[in-house]
Amino acid sequence: MNSNREVVITGVGVVSSIGIGIESFWNSLISGASGVSVREPFADSDTPFRIAAPVRGFDAKQFVKPRKAIKIMCAPIQFGCAAAAMAIDHAGIDRDSLAPERVGTVFGTETFFADPAEVADVFRKCTVDKDYQHDRWGEFAVREIQPLWMLKYLPNMAASHISIALNARGPSNSICQGEVSGLLALIEAADLIRRNAVDVVLTGGTGSQMALTAMLCRGAGQLTKQVSEPEKASRPFDGSRDGMVVGEGAGALVLESAEHAKARGATPLATLGGWSRSYRNAHSDEFETAIGDNYLSALRHSDLSPQSVDLVNANASGSVQGDRDEAGAISRVFGSDTPVVAHKSNFGNVGPGTSTIELIGGVLSKQFGICPATINCENLDPDFKINVQAKTTQLKSDVILKSSFSSTGQIASVVLR
Repeated sequence: MNSNREVVITGVGVVSSIGIGIESFWNSLISGASGVSVREPFADSDTPFRIAAPVRGFDAKQFVKPRKAIKIMCAPIQFGCAAAAMAIDHAGIDRDSLAPERVGTVFGTETFFADPAEVADVFRKCTVDKDYQHDRWGEFAVREIQPLWMLKYLPNMAASHISIALNARGPSNSICQGEVSGLLALIEAADLIRRNAVDVVLTGGTGSQMALTAMLCRGAGQLTKQVSEPEKASRPFDGSRDGMVVGEGAGALVLESAEHAKARGATPLATLGGWSRSYRNAHSDEFETAIGDNYLSALRHSDLSPQSVDLVNANASGSVQGDRDEAGAISRVFGSDTPVVAHKSNFGNVGPGTSTIELIGGVLSKQFGICPATINCENLDPDFKINVQAKTTQLKSDVILKSSFSSTGQIASVVLR
């Protein structure tokens, strides 16, 4: 056991609505691009379902091996596998040189929603005179649905496919805690390295909030109704915000112990200084305090003070109350001068993949010494005493705090050094 092993990030990969691969993703961030657009099936409506941030131009065959596995992967699982493959290549890791038992996989994920078209014929055959007959399901489902259909949507399959592709035989896990899943997966991955259970972990998050069945299940209560100008719809911290925009995508990171990275001649992109995990009812009056306390806990774990932080990479989704709680926590802990950035303004809420993609934005900010602008925060809520970056600027130091929380109350923060 060695609780003092330093954990470093040596590779990243991303699939998003503003770019596939770190070059196109980063260029979109610093140019202020938006991935939000009109969804064709809802183009003539004025409902919150009219807009979303879809991944465009993605070809799973470029990344997923063996290719025959694609047929048992829904889109988010394909995204996760692609991001993982890019992260491994970015880290410069020779897969054959790794000791399989010393490689782990931890991924943030969820129960993925099925495409209704895949089971539409079964439901039709189970309907008699417009009345659905449940007792007919067993007879027709067996005939009409492919035997491995369920494997396309199970939450553990992203980590499973990634582990197989990497021949990773160490610990493997899947974290299902909403938007914060990616950060929680990263923290568990870092703990594995700290405990000397592994030397390398492929971690990240993947998801889609865009599936029709997902949107119908969750409803439109948390979505913005400002759909006439899609690229301006995601408005974190703005005074006119009224909800979030849904999207899809995945992010992945290679974590290594510092000594393992050094031994193979790798240059770390960032060091994980510390982290914190907590929970509080997201609808309680105590949630703002809980977010701030989570920041402070992560900083204590990093042996840093709030004054050391040069950039807060925020969770902000455009939620009226969520952004209010977060802005209050940032102001209490960091004051009104520390720069704040909110990447959901570019690509919306990606579910379990969100916090990882945002964290990758932070890693790239460290690498290039640049803080991308938060787009669409044109009129900061007058109640907020925080410094949201409206323009792309230079970073003054190299300490970034990334925080995320879910609508069900999970909170996590990670410090990059």
